[in-house]
Amino acid sequence: MHSDQAIARARGFSWKRLLPVAVLAAGIVAFFAFGLNKYVTFEALRQHRGELMAFVAGMPVKAVLIFVAVYALATAFSIPGGAILTLTGGFLFGIWLGTAAVVVGATLGAVALFLAARTALADVLRARAGPVLGKMQAGFRENALSYMLVLRLVPAFPFFLVNLVPALLGVPLRTFVLGTFIGIIPGTFVFASIGAGLGSIFDSMQEFSLKGALTPQVLTALIGLSLLSLLPVVYKRFRRAPVTEAT
Repeated sequence: MHSDQAIARARGFSWKRLLPVAVLAAGIVAFFAFGLNKYVTFEALRQHRGELMAFVAGMPVKAVLIFVAVYALATAFSIPGGAILTLTGGFLFGIWLGTAAVVVGATLGAVALFLAARTALADVLRARAGPVLGKMQAGFRENALSYMLVLRLVPAFPFFLVNLVPALLGVPLRTFVLGTFIGIIPGTFVFASIGAGLGSIFDSMQEFSLKGALTPQVLTALIGLSLLSLLPVVYKRFRRAPVTEAT
């Protein structure tokens, strides 16, 4: 029934529905065409450190709002450099406020990309994929929040990809928002904590690498949290398992 509806919607597909995707693609092209990528680097943060800190000190509320908006746009357009922006949040606003600003900005941007993908591509891809995607969709939606938390907690999954796949699998918007908001808090807190200490690294003129940020201890903690989020899935399957009576 659902596949028939998807096929019908796909046949009536309007190119206007691709407008959100076209806007996102144009944004990515413009980002590199205007050379904005050179500002999303540690060197740029080091060079403009004084101006940024002065702006934050002079207009703290405005600075936070601008940062949230920039992070949301960067996430929506899937612009590379999310880790650097997260570190910047901790550097400019401290651990707690930096974490909050990043989580809000990332969630807003993720929702924008999720809605764009659901509007423009979901029905067409479901119609082309047929029953295979339907089975995946049913399994994913049954435990959508648990799976969303796993995808958000484990840094191995690209952030932009986790924004797209749930849209194609029919995850409800409310579940997507909740899973994204909660799931990115631990990793964001870790990077914001590291960012809060960048000042001393800049003062000592030391080199900084993102590879050193995700230590084995941090990865172990994040993977542990992701396994905990799967407990509801395991519990449901355990309850459904047939009970064999002893003879």
